[in-house]
Amino acid sequence: MAWKGSVLVVANQTAESPDLLAALHARAAREEVAFTLVVPARGPMPEDRDLAARTLDEALTRIRDAGLEIKGSVGVSDPVAAVQEIWSPAEFDEVLVSTLPTDTSKWLRINLPHRIERLTGAQVTHVVASPRREPIVATPAPEPERHGILAPLSVLLSGGRAGERSRSPDR
Repeated sequence: MAWKGSVLVVANQTAESPDLLAALHARAAREEVAFTLVVPARGPMPEDRDLAARTLDEALTRIRDAGLEIKGSVGVSDPVAAVQEIWSPAEFDEVLVSTLPTDTSKWLRINLPHRIERLTGAQVTHVVASPRREPIVATPAPEPERHGILAPLSVLLSGGRAGERSRSPDR
């Protein structure tokens, strides 16, 4: 039986990104490897954990559909603590951290890749990824109503709004 590497992947908003998927494929091309994805919740509330669970499920499906071996879990909202809870040097060989680009990443503001490297003592690879976006479906604009050149004067004729007929007091 051949040796199989094991990589801990830490991602949240970028968990379903094509950039992360490409990095996982590149890592898998070097040697046989299994991945474990931890998605830290965005906050302490139950709905934050629910959102993280949905993100995890969608990411796992996408990555498995791409032919990679992966399992995953939802972590606590602090990404360092989430890694600390799951980290085991006997189980993982390295860590891959996926963040948003520098100007928008909260994780880079707290220097997450370096902090995880100090915590684990393992090699940490940093992937800058954009969040996966749903395709935008363009719909044609509605046709404008065609009015004659005297349409604005219809207000004067009807005694009210355009398009309304004045009511005679008999009715």
